[in-house]
Amino acid sequence: MLKPIALGAEAVLLGRPYVYGLALGGEEGVKAVVENVRADLDLTFTLTGHATVTDVDRSALVRASRFE
Repeated sequence: MLKPIALGAEAVLLGRPYVYGLALGGEEGVKAVVENVRADLDLTFTLTGHATVTDVDRSALVRASRFE
């Protein structure tokens, strides 16, 4: 979810994970999916040195060719 935010998106949709959570655990399954996505995003922000969504910009992205 960091990439679309860094590219200027104001919203990001999750798509299928909600449905999987609903199918496997009902309301609690959806809550678990949202909590997991939020935890992953928090970890990603921490690892990239960003405190909030508003801190994220294109500088968070690196071209893959820089690692070759």
